[in-house]
Amino acid sequence: MRQTIFPKTTSLSLTEDQLRKIFMQFDVDHDSVLSRDEIKKAFDSLGAWFPGYRANCGINYADANRDGVVDLSELDDLVSYAHKLGYSIK
Repeated sequence: MRQTIFPKTTSLSLTEDQLRKIFMQFDVDHDSVLSRDEIKKAFDSLGAWFPGYRANCGINYADANRDGVVDLSELDDLVSYAHKLGYSIK
């Protein structure tokens, strides 16, 4: 008899579109601008070990005009940063 072995856990990487939706869910004041705290909460929901650190790095990566937040024109860069980190659904 042949036995098939399945991995105990399967993970699928999140797409950039899925990450974009996750980040925008944390725009609690619906101003289309993500503050450091909102980004930190998004990274926390993604399972980041150090969400505050990830939020700071994400802002440094994406905040082109250096105003300390990520607006819609900068969101793709934040999503790209998070996508490169390889967050996944388990």
